[in-house]
Amino acid sequence: MTAEVAVLGAGMHPWGKWGRGFVEYGVAAARAALVDAGVDWRDVGSIVGADTVRGGYPGYVAGATFAKALGWQGARVASVYAACASGAQAINTARTQILAGMADVVLVVGADAAPKGFFRPAGGDRPDDPDWLRFRVLGATNPAYFGLYARRRMAVHGDTLEDFAQVKVKNAAAGALNANARYRKTVTAEEVAASAVVADPLRLLDICATSDGAAALVLSSMEFARRHGAADPVRIRAVSTVTPTYPTTVLDLPDIATDSAAVVAPADGTFRASIARAAYEEAGIGPEDISLAEVYDLSTALELQWYEDLELCGEGEGAKLLRDGVTAPGGRVPVNTSGGLASFGEAVPAQAIAQVCEVTWQLRGTAGARQIEGARVGVTANQGLFGHGSSVVAVR
Repeated sequence: MTAEVAVLGAGMHPWGKWGRGFVEYGVAAARAALVDAGVDWRDVGSIVGADTVRGGYPGYVAGATFAKALGWQGARVASVYAACASGAQAINTARTQILAGMADVVLVVGADAAPKGFFRPAGGDRPDDPDWLRFRVLGATNPAYFGLYARRRMAVHGDTLEDFAQVKVKNAAAGALNANARYRKTVTAEEVAASAVVADPLRLLDICATSDGAAALVLSSMEFARRHGAADPVRIRAVSTVTPTYPTTVLDLPDIATDSAAVVAPADGTFRASIARAAYEEAGIGPEDISLAEVYDLSTALELQWYEDLELCGEGEGAKLLRDGVTAPGGRVPVNTSGGLASFGEAVPAQAIAQVCEVTWQLRGTAGARQIEGARVGVTANQGLFGHGSSVVAVR
């Protein structure tokens, strides 16, 4: 078990399509987190920025960009890029600095200003880039991949369109209660079914949007937290950033082929399952200890897969868990109490940080109408392109 670090502050800029630069969103989230922590910017010893590849040159040096925007004060700086796992890796970088004694207080910030429509690869010919290849060779946009994964669940586990729709219904109801969410409107299963088909079998309301937004955290050593008067703060106990294990036998974005298992037997479980397992092992807990989870619901079908990858149920039992109300508010393990990406959309560098913001507010008991009674342990899960694991365990 790794030593813990304290979450002193959490802040966000609401998700949406605001038409401004990512730096403005990130600074707003950072200032909100600093106010929440009761920490002056000049007391921050390090800032870690989660990068955005769409923000031009400043996006690739997000740590220094945010430090300059907040006001140069000599803090250490780091910038992290790991696609959708950027936020978790930024949190891990901050935690490492704190545990190494390099800084007592670290500010973590992620922000993005996403383009309209679905994500596409950057320009130019890059035949060694698997993300470029899957667009150019297969024409496989993100929704196409989501649709293929949904079809696989239907074929292998018997999931139905109605199951997928109920994920959206659940998450939209939570998002309607969240002031930071982009979409704050409840949705019926009939409305999901009536929305346009994007990538069969998934409808428009089955798939998350692309958004502008930001999230930030103020992390500190436990000793600083006590000196600061935070006797019982939310604490990060584990961060999993694992990579896949050879051979990989399940297709995973953006890879367009699997490894042969003729000579080397596959690992006991998939890549996504290994992400959560590593987090549980580091935290010294199991899935039975989880009070709530924030997962990466790029599509409704993918949320059901995360139930299984987090070991909240057995393989193929995700839809049953949903039908039984286990993952709804009031259930045994509520999932995506924030509203998830279904309600927020993707602001890529910020989303893993935003997940920890929601868990922090839930563990503090300050989530308002979304509050889960008695929440003590929260887990987050997503993944980044090219084999970046992302899971954080926080406790109170």
